[in-house]
Amino acid sequence: MTIEVKVAHAETHFSELLSKVEAGEDVVISRGNEPIARLVRIDTREDRIAAIEAVKVERARHKPVSREEIRKWRDGGRR
Repeated sequence: MTIEVKVAHAETHFSELLSKVEAGEDVVISRGNEPIARLVRIDTREDRIAAIEAVKVERARHKPVSREEIRKWRDGGRR
C-alpha cells in the first residue's frame, strides 16, 4: 500500500511514517501536487532469501516445462 503525504506532514510525523515503512508500506512525499520523494523499506538479504525459497517451493509443485512449451507460450500461436 502507498501512502501520500505533503512535505509539512512528513516533517512533523517522520517517526510515524518510518514505522509505516518498516511495516511494509511505501510513503510518497509531495510538494503541492508534485511527488518528490518515496520512502521504501530496504530489502534485506533475509527478505531476498525468503523470496527465493518461496519461488523454489512453488516451482517444485509443478511439472517441468519444456523449451518447446515455452516457445509456444511466447509465440502465442504465431508462426
